[in-house]
Amino acid sequence: MALTRNTMSENINAPQTAAADDEIDLRELFSAIWQGKWIIIATTFVFAVASVIYALSLPNIYKSEALLAPVNAEAGLNLPGQLGGLAALAGVNLGGGSGDKTTLAIEVLKSRDFIGRFIEKYDLFIPVMAAEGWHMGSDTLKIDSDIYNTDTSEWVRKVKAPFQPKPSVQETYTEFMKLLSVSQDKTSGMVKLSVQHYSPILAKEWVDNLVKEINEDLRQRELNEAQRSIAYLNEQIAQTNLADARAMLFSLIEEQTKTLMLANVRSEYVFKTVDPAVVAEKKAKPARALICILGVMLGGMLSVLFVLIRYFSKK
Repeated sequence: MALTRNTMSENINAPQTAAADDEIDLRELFSAIWQGKWIIIATTFVFAVASVIYALSLPNIYKSEALLAPVNAEAGLNLPGQLGGLAALAGVNLGGGSGDKTTLAIEVLKSRDFIGRFIEKYDLFIPVMAAEGWHMGSDTLKIDSDIYNTDTSEWVRKVKAPFQPKPSVQETYTEFMKLLSVSQDKTSGMVKLSVQHYSPILAKEWVDNLVKEINEDLRQRELNEAQRSIAYLNEQIAQTNLADARAMLFSLIEEQTKTLMLANVRSEYVFKTVDPAVVAEKKAKPARALICILGVMLGGMLSVLFVLIRYFSKK
């Protein structure tokens, strides 16, 4: 019976002892931190100063964005049977579906071929590969002298083979895609096209030129396809004397002529600009305040960790 009472007494006192131990450990923990308070304050201060200096050294990056609405092609002739087979053979687009070329246009817009031709046409090698900032007063780019020498107009960057001092189109494409963003709202179908750069003026110009070039690219593709289709259909008309077949072929030519007309008179062939790009007045990044806060937090945590490790290692 005495053993049972002793066991019960130990069980009752065990939580109290554990709580006392936890309290002692917690007090010891705060005591260790208090003893190393100057180390924590000094380290946190150093990290705060370093984060401020780093944040201020980062150049401003501006974002220009345009909102685009897909231009859906009107439904074409819904011609069944042998006419549909002949149209497919000729590469003729009869329509009848959604006529939405948005997906194709977005993929072309992000393709190496299109962006590569865009880079070469507008000579974007220096702004994309050598720029490191922007002078607001003179509206000029800050050029990295280790990459491009503005005095001699020569590329001086040091790279290993097979790369050359002057960046290739593939290199520039990779860097340009980091600046470009294209997204489509699945609900409304609206497309957002944005470019980020040190210069808000260049960012706005590039967005405008991208919209113009993708419309022109798809327009030319449709023109060429329609012209080839009409040439093929005219050949088939010359080779047949059947009245029904000739009537169907003329209907296909009429449909392709309609495509030619739309492509020739509509400059915004794929995307219609709803909200055009503007020169940004406020920077998009960096978030300097956030960088400073994270720097202070990192310094505080590392210094506390160092103080505790040193305290318990000595103990």
